[in-house]
Amino acid sequence: MPVLALLGCAGILIGSRVIDPATAWQALTAFDRADDAQLIVRELRVPRTLLAMLVGAALGAAGAIMQALTRNPLAEPGLLGINAGAGAAAATGIGLGFTVGAFGHVLFAFAGAAIAAVLVAALGGAFGAGSDPVRLTLSGAALSVVLGAYTQALLINYPSVFEDFRFWVVGSLQGRDWELVPAAAAVIIPTLMVALLLTRSLNAAALGSDLGRALGADLRRTWIVSALVVIVLCGAATAAAGPIGFLGLVAPLAARQLAGPDYRWIVPLSMVGAAALLTAADVVARVVTPPAETRTAILMALIGAPVFIAVVRRRRLVRL
Repeated sequence: MPVLALLGCAGILIGSRVIDPATAWQALTAFDRADDAQLIVRELRVPRTLLAMLVGAALGAAGAIMQALTRNPLAEPGLLGINAGAGAAAATGIGLGFTVGAFGHVLFAFAGAAIAAVLVAALGGAFGAGSDPVRLTLSGAALSVVLGAYTQALLINYPSVFEDFRFWVVGSLQGRDWELVPAAAAVIIPTLMVALLLTRSLNAAALGSDLGRALGADLRRTWIVSALVVIVLCGAATAAAGPIGFLGLVAPLAARQLAGPDYRWIVPLSMVGAAALLTAADVVARVVTPPAETRTAILMALIGAPVFIAVVRRRRLVRL
């Protein structure tokens, strides 16, 4: 938590223009709209930093839950087709002229992410008598391919869609303001609380169907509630910041290294770790290629891809 607080301060102070702490404090306590520096802090950097923490915590928790349910250390939110569903819905909304600004993208992307995840859960048997993690993963991969092809066809045939869509499809926190923060917080924070309440059940689910039932756990209910939590968290995060990959993979892996296999610790540590990592990536994205900004999702890919390759090469991908 102290690290996250320090990164939050860095997110407020550091950017294309460095703001001194005294000015930042004035912007928070005695805001003067005529002061450009205070305006940058109050209207741009504070909401952007808060959104980075919310989105990071959501993706970290979702990744940890997915790894518990699938018993797969490489599971991450993209496997449920959420990024593809959000992208397809956002592109459709732009093409139909129904999206107005960032908030319009949020509405369409959230709906698309939720529908895609429900479809994958249904195709994967999550709502049936038994849940098959392999079938669920394959269903997500198949739906991602179909939705990705649909989105590409839309972009090729409608250049106007491409012009608007390209600014959203590469995940970033640039340009996000106070309009998004309350809506994202209203969805993400209560769902994170539900995720914390699920941690004991996730420990049972991670043991497998037979052993989990032997311990008296209601695995079907755990699967359904956990899947809904993942849908809401990933849908809200993707809608707010665009698709950001690998964050839901890296944070739970690091949490597991620190805390062992107990999801009572893995889930909260994944929340904090992912929030800190995304906030740090956002700060670096502002200064690595001045005066322009690098997309946050690009930095996350540069961090996450080597971690993914290293985990695969270590030959320790036993079932959790």
